[in-house]
Amino acid sequence: MEFHSYPAIYVDYIHLKVSNLKRSLSFYQGVLGFNMLESKQKEATLTLNGIDPLLTIEEIENPIPRNPGETGLFHIAYLLPKRRDLASTLYHLLKTGYSIQGASDHLVSEAIYLADPDGNGIEIYIDRAPDTWKWNGQSEVKMATLPLDVDDLLKETEESVWSGLPKETRIGHIHLQVHDLKEVTAFYSLGFGFDVVSNYGKQARFISTSGYHHHIGLNTWNSLGGKKPHPLSIGIKYFRVALSKEQREKVKHRLVDLGYSVNTQSEYYTVQDPSGNIILF
Repeated sequence: MEFHSYPAIYVDYIHLKVSNLKRSLSFYQGVLGFNMLESKQKEATLTLNGIDPLLTIEEIENPIPRNPGETGLFHIAYLLPKRRDLASTLYHLLKTGYSIQGASDHLVSEAIYLADPDGNGIEIYIDRAPDTWKWNGQSEVKMATLPLDVDDLLKETEESVWSGLPKETRIGHIHLQVHDLKEVTAFYSLGFGFDVVSNYGKQARFISTSGYHHHIGLNTWNSLGGKKPHPLSIGIKYFRVALSKEQREKVKHRLVDLGYSVNTQSEYYTVQDPSGNIILF
């Protein structure tokens, strides 16, 4: 099953606020291999396939370093098509000496973790075959955080010049810091139709559509009861959720019925979740 196309509901684009555009471009282009799709004076939109925008980075005036106790972005997760792509990416990062913050086996996936120059979290991962995922009564998928078998992964590397993340790479999921799991979960489940598919202790929850292990992660590890970020804070400006026109209208009506204000005056509708994250849909 394809988890990142209709009728699934998923994140397909993210806009980040950064402190220095030139420095960020050096990372996203030079380290990860993104390509420029569109450039403005203080803003750049990046792609991997040359057609679809995946990420916009915007340099803001008088930026404020993000407070880790506030709500907002925990990490963006880029999903690679094949295991050897993850192996090649890891080998490239090790070879260049770029700092890797972690490497985990989540049972449903294998992942490495790093951050951009402003500290915006990044996960790069591959999925294991869906028929190997373990479900509890078909409602909760079994996930864990185990050490990644790096030696086994690196056996997949090919002797070739690394030319960037593959063009088939997409945003697999987004992980958010929120102030309250119950309230934010209700927003996404009752408003957008996401299902809770895993609870990781009492401080993290994973939600998805179409039986994926998660399209959105939510946690309160650092942000329980936390405030919304300042508008000039480094981090996420907004993210976009992919919907058909019919799905979009249903979501709009559900959100309005729940008491949320939906702006419908532009190409995309806009709403703010209870933790202050702005969503385009």
